[in-house]
Amino acid sequence: MYIGKARAYTNIALIKYWGKKDEHLILPMNSSLSLTLDAFYTETSVHFDETLTEDLFFLDGEKQNAKQTAKISKFLDLVRQKQNLSLFAKVDSKNFVPTAAGLASSASGLAALAGACSEALDLQLSEPELSRLARRGSGSACRSIFGGFSQWQKGDSDQTSFAQEIPSDNWENELAMLFVLVDDGVKDISSRDGMKRTVETSSFYSGWLETVEADLATAKQAIAEKDFHKLGEVTEANGLRMHGTTLAAVPPFTYWSPESLKVMQLVRSARQQGLPCYFTMDAGPNVKILVEKKNLTMLKRLLADHFSEQQLITANAGPGISLIPVERSEEV
Repeated sequence: MYIGKARAYTNIALIKYWGKKDEHLILPMNSSLSLTLDAFYTETSVHFDETLTEDLFFLDGEKQNAKQTAKISKFLDLVRQKQNLSLFAKVDSKNFVPTAAGLASSASGLAALAGACSEALDLQLSEPELSRLARRGSGSACRSIFGGFSQWQKGDSDQTSFAQEIPSDNWENELAMLFVLVDDGVKDISSRDGMKRTVETSSFYSGWLETVEADLATAKQAIAEKDFHKLGEVTEANGLRMHGTTLAAVPPFTYWSPESLKVMQLVRSARQQGLPCYFTMDAGPNVKILVEKKNLTMLKRLLADHFSEQQLITANAGPGISLIPVERSEEV
């Protein structure tokens, strides 16, 4: 029996990844940049066991259906091939984040699985190699290998597409992200299906690709200069452009809800009142607000008139992936 366990945290893209140029290898159409956060994470253990006759996948204690297990098995096949191993595995994953609600649970989940597999089979992967492996499970998972800011270089092959940490002199520790949970249910359209439809049918998509590299350069410059306003402005603009591409898809769709729009307007209002803060959204209705820690209390006070305390969750910059010692009770 080979056992490994790892914890990985969610990351929120400030410069978005939206669209694949290779569905099999999960190579993105554009490079992206993210901030790993400490509020939401996934712990995953994997047991490769000669007594199993099929792969088993448990999420939050519940055995998953054939479709969900097939995705995990596909990833496990990658590491089995790497080690010339034929054993089936039991994967037990616990999400400390609402699943499929636009809060990046796939990023933390597949990053944790990659780390657990690497530990179980003693793959001895470097950070870039572990990032490449995580990418094969979920694109954004490659960024959750790292703490703080990281950039996923799109690359043009399996070997050249991986994430790297962006040095920031710990500036990220002065920042916070406030999550406004307007809906923690499962999305109507998954990120995978949404970006595929957008790439294939949206007349706005070419405009997205023409601007995203410039956005990335601006964001990296802002981090180097510790310029919060510049980083916030490009984060908000880039997120809006990404979501704009979905409106021209065939058929058109959006991840925004009326409550999402309400949060956006409240953020604009806060800025007009002199409180610097900027919103972004991934493929889901929940809104994330980038703010300096020194202004977080004031921002929460402004939003408290509109949303419950449970809907407002603060996240700070989070760490990279970590390995967890396996308890004796987990070895069965």
